[in-house]
Amino acid sequence: MSKNRSRVGFWVAIVVLFVLLMGSFLMNLGLIAVVAVTGSGNDVSSTQAVDEFPSFKERWSYGVKDKTKVVRIALQGPIMRGRKKSLFGSDADMVESILKQIRAATNDATVKGILLEINSPGGAVTPSDEIYTMLKRFKQGDPQRKVVVFIRDLGASGAYYVSMASDYIVAEPTAIVGSVGVIMQSMNMKVLSDKIGVKAVTIASGKNKDMLNPFKEVNPEHRAMLQQLVDDMQNRFASIVVKARGLKSRTLLDGRVFTALDAKKNGFIDQVGYWSDSVAVLKKLLHVEQVYMVRYERKKGSFMEELFSAKGPNIPDLHLLQSTSPSFLYQWNP
Repeated sequence: MSKNRSRVGFWVAIVVLFVLLMGSFLMNLGLIAVVAVTGSGNDVSSTQAVDEFPSFKERWSYGVKDKTKVVRIALQGPIMRGRKKSLFGSDADMVESILKQIRAATNDATVKGILLEINSPGGAVTPSDEIYTMLKRFKQGDPQRKVVVFIRDLGASGAYYVSMASDYIVAEPTAIVGSVGVIMQSMNMKVLSDKIGVKAVTIASGKNKDMLNPFKEVNPEHRAMLQQLVDDMQNRFASIVVKARGLKSRTLLDGRVFTALDAKKNGFIDQVGYWSDSVAVLKKLLHVEQVYMVRYERKKGSFMEELFSAKGPNIPDLHLLQSTSPSFLYQWNP
């Protein structure tokens, strides 16, 4: 008798738990539906174009309020466009995020300086040039505005290209700097494919359409064409560095990297120091004793936007495993 009662009690508990779970699920589903309905439609509250005039939440980072306003922006990791996907949503595009922060600072007439904190091996050619150009535009029309770059561990290739838009460069004593150069890499599997009996079938509109086909021998004419492109991009990079740093020769602009001390000795940076030193330099350039330093943070969206952009557990970024076309890079690849 007692066994039957215990069994009945067990199943009653299971049923009650199931009912409670289903009730909770339906309530949450109803809440989402209500928010979706009430929050739907076009956002007409904004009076400015969101991409032309990006808006951020400003977090007081350092200094004294009501003093000269400056913004600290972090350039961290490879300079590449594209969102890194996860199970639920994706991270923001790194390049676009930096461009929007610089644009927001440019639109704010009270911002007189940018402290760009770099720890990057560089990356794609065009994004590096976009960030460089945006920093130059920040200073256009207002000679009082200044940009100081602080290099932590690494400021190489495209990241160093970006720093050429600055008025002063400080690097930590243990930082690696330089790598002024362009690289393009591809993989040729002609020998391997011959051994295992794999044949490529390519239908192209012209003899130059399938450059660097990995299943064919490298065509000397194609190699010469691509080398010319690399040389042209390197010439642009080197010209910008020579002008910005006042170098008398391009001898050291061959892709080599330097320690911070050697970089200072050869004119690639202005000072070996720490973050506090870069802040002191920015104050000096702005002719002020105190600054009001802020950093930009993304404003939270609506309930539905936050719900569907929520990040789940980290999973392998499988699209990175797929073969991609060779690209031109301002990147240090030791």
